[in-house]
Amino acid sequence: MENQVAQTAYRVMFYIALEQYQPDEHRLIHDALARQMLPASSKLMLSAFGFKPFRQWFLSLIDRFYPGVLDSGLCRKRYIDDKLVEALHAGIDTIVILDSGLDTLAYRLPQLSTLRVYEVDLPQTIAYKEKKLRQLYGAIPPHVKLVPMDFDRQALADVLKSHGYSLDQKSFFIWEGVTQYLSEAAVRTVFEFLAQVKPGSRMVFTYVVKDFIDGEKTYGLERLYQIYRVKNPIWQFGLYPAQIAPFLGGYTWKELEQVGAAEYRQRYLNPAGRTEPVMEIEWAVYAEKGAK
Repeated sequence: MENQVAQTAYRVMFYIALEQYQPDEHRLIHDALARQMLPASSKLMLSAFGFKPFRQWFLSLIDRFYPGVLDSGLCRKRYIDDKLVEALHAGIDTIVILDSGLDTLAYRLPQLSTLRVYEVDLPQTIAYKEKKLRQLYGAIPPHVKLVPMDFDRQALADVLKSHGYSLDQKSFFIWEGVTQYLSEAAVRTVFEFLAQVKPGSRMVFTYVVKDFIDGEKTYGLERLYQIYRVKNPIWQFGLYPAQIAPFLGGYTWKELEQVGAAEYRQRYLNPAGRTEPVMEIEWAVYAEKGAK
């Protein structure tokens, strides 16, 4: 499963790089670094999509077989950016990106250059990202700590502490596109760590709705269900929107907002003049840590 999760990181960055072909006024997320994070083979493929008719055919094909998956991923990235910038005004001094993949947040938002950013992921993903960053900058930018972690054998609290993280730091946590791959026990283990962090810390995490995981409703994504729940059932965990507040409350976190397809359309797609579908199965949660 680790290799499949790692491959997802490359695929997400490819789609973000593909989005950069959109005119500025229609673009959902601006990321000039996305292309640079890709391997040579992906860059070559990306160049081929510079031919607009070919690119439009490819995008329509994705929406035909997996309606809404692509734009949902782009919108959630944009949402995370927005919430992070908002949280900076609340005195956040540390960013922790769990399962960071090839995300470029720490390098494309200038506001983060004076903060400490921890990027936690599988050792092979971190090694690849370190190589890319050294190619781009000559060294790892000083405000970033790359944190390799074997999630099956190491405790998040211990690994972060060994890289200089302190529970006294008012932090912003990003946990994007991951919870569905984990068991409920593994998700709760992460939240047990999050229960210890400084009050006033903020977080955005995403989850897949439980009725999709259980096969009760496929939301027009039958092919996706077959891939991740039948042929290779690596999606394991889901929640219902109504469960979020009590779930978080058990770890002294408070739900500030939940967003899904309707909010993404209203905030991002409609203003950009975009009409593509957004999948209904994934939600993003913005939350704040309360007092213990």
